[in-house]
Amino acid sequence: MLTQKGKYAIKALVYLAEKGELVRTQEVADGAHIPKKFLESILIELKNHGLVGSRQGAAGGYFLTRKPTEITIAELHRIFEGPIALLQCAALKFYKPCDDCDDVATCHLRQAMIQVRNQTIKALECLTIQKIVDGEECNP
Repeated sequence: MLTQKGKYAIKALVYLAEKGELVRTQEVADGAHIPKKFLESILIELKNHGLVGSRQGAAGGYFLTRKPTEITIAELHRIFEGPIALLQCAALKFYKPCDDCDDVATCHLRQAMIQVRNQTIKALECLTIQKIVDGEECNP
């Protein structure tokens, strides 16, 4: 399940993609229905990960630094929610063995969760900000 922060990050990126230009923080907050203070922290995190850039001053605001077709929900999930896998022992980027497992190589639960992870990653990598903007279905 997405946290509110993850949901707002996606909404903010969708709004920026729809505008396609420099947008003031207040406009994003109003247009995407995100509390401004919360949005500011999200935009800073998106900037730190290279997804948005900003300009200071009276004519300042935020803009996408990558094409909306290149920003996947998988990437955003990892930034805001952490691992995509349901168990850490099945995670690709956040792997950690379980304390209660004798042998990860033969663990049936881990193998099942790796299958779930792989299908979930396919779906989340297929879905981009542009596909959300266009209302396009994702067929991984």
